[in-house]
Amino acid sequence: MADPVQGVEVSERHRSSLGWKGTITIQWFMERQAVRAASSLPHTKEELMLFRRALISVSDKTGIVEFAEFLSGRGVEILSTGGTAKLLQQNKIPVIEVSEFTKSPEMLGGRVKTLHPKIHGGLLGIRDDEVHQREMRENGIEPIDLLVVNLYPFEQTIARKDCTFEMAIENIDIGGPAMLRAAAKNHRFVTIVVDPADYTSILGEMRLLDGGITSATNERLARKVFQLTARYDGLIADYLGRRDAAGNMQQFGETIHLALKREQVLRYGENPHQSAALYGTFSAVAEQLHGKELSYNNILDANCAILTMNDFLEEELPVVSIAKHTTPCGIAAGPTLREAFDLAFETDPDSPFGGIIIVNKTWDLELAERVNELFTEVLIAPDFTPEALEYLRKKKNRRLLRWDPKAMRLDLSYRGVVNGMLVQEYDTAMEIVRMGQVATTRPPTTEEYASLAFAWKVAKAARSNVVVFGIGTRTLAIGSGSPARVGAVHVASDTAKRLKISLKGSVLASEAFFPFRDGVDQVAAAGATAIVQPGGSTRDEEAIEAANEHDMAMIFTHYRHFRH
Repeated sequence: MADPVQGVEVSERHRSSLGWKGTITIQWFMERQAVRAASSLPHTKEELMLFRRALISVSDKTGIVEFAEFLSGRGVEILSTGGTAKLLQQNKIPVIEVSEFTKSPEMLGGRVKTLHPKIHGGLLGIRDDEVHQREMRENGIEPIDLLVVNLYPFEQTIARKDCTFEMAIENIDIGGPAMLRAAAKNHRFVTIVVDPADYTSILGEMRLLDGGITSATNERLARKVFQLTARYDGLIADYLGRRDAAGNMQQFGETIHLALKREQVLRYGENPHQSAALYGTFSAVAEQLHGKELSYNNILDANCAILTMNDFLEEELPVVSIAKHTTPCGIAAGPTLREAFDLAFETDPDSPFGGIIIVNKTWDLELAERVNELFTEVLIAPDFTPEALEYLRKKKNRRLLRWDPKAMRLDLSYRGVVNGMLVQEYDTAMEIVRMGQVATTRPPTTEEYASLAFAWKVAKAARSNVVVFGIGTRTLAIGSGSPARVGAVHVASDTAKRLKISLKGSVLASEAFFPFRDGVDQVAAAGATAIVQPGGSTRDEEAIEAANEHDMAMIFTHYRHFRH
């Protein structure tokens, strides 16, 4: 019959020597090479893997009945264990229990069942090695050509609130990883499937290739195995490393393993001479709907914009943030997205060029038409109306991202340093300003409280040192990234003067305390009437005294929001 890969005539004797019955022989490999040579085919063509025997043992039963049914229908002998064997038998799929195959009973409550030479020899035996084949025959070891295994659900178990240490230990798989590593090491002759999502593509390939699988597929599946087992071992090591001597779980353990899959290789890093790549599942949070490939800086900026807007998700009004170089240059809320944008834009009309715009509501056509007048790198929204999407797609270099807040995991934040990595919790805290400590003689008015609450959220988002002048639900001036806090006040007030923006009657938010009274004096001189800050300086009394002298209200939140 025809060789499905090469189109070469291969005799039935060759096919039977592959072995729906009996051990695969070296002779078959030699004869196949001879057939190729006789056909003038290059020897670099892929080998085709055909299955005689499969071992199936899965904790995730998704799709396994259909997969096993197809294999059985092609004459593949199926070995199985425990619940998997029972499920296949219930569906009238012929199964040989592993204990029957090895002639050795399951032991120790099921802990020992596949740890046997007939299993590991069948997976590890090299099919074209004379010594391996002789030893397999002498010891009655039959080859296992296909291994379908997924592991005990350790990760899901330790995520349960009622998980005990004993439960976690019992869900550490031993036989599964051992078989997977053995088969993956020998992937030149063994196909390994660890993910039910791969069943469909494997069955499709088998149908196309008359029951075969290419060596390229085997190599891809083997890589997946080692990625899985590395992550699995890392989870176990990290879990055990979090337990102290008393058995209590620490927040930060002895080790941390990040098994992140590469999403894409980026064109370059922060600068063109730096190479870069993106790992993880950022695309699940920010799905790209249009535009050329995101750059390293685009992703950094988009990430910061998303974290900023996350604090404004609960706002009833539409909110627009315009950001540049990972810090906001204007944020405002308004009756419509267009009006909110105009207010945010007025804070700093120079900086939005080449920046990022993010909104907390569905992006509409009116805002799309307004923004189209500007050069912007990235536009982000929870969604876009069809009309807005069609309009915005007219510029091919503009990136559009659909942001899914529910896909965000805000547990730990990682930051690389030389020879290491800093790990911390995300700063998800957001204080209710009205619940803060009134430090001055005069408390804020109702209007000042509302303005302070909005400005406080913005101050958390900008780069330290940062101060934010605002009024109502809009920013007026932002001083960000200054080495001195009084310097940040000067930057913000000087920018407002240049743009002819009056700060009279505004409020100010400072994400960290004022170390000296000079900053408070400058805030008063700029025209602000109220301040919100964490407090905690050894000179707090001086800052309070200055505020009282200027008849200003001052709130201490007792929470700092540095962002370096």
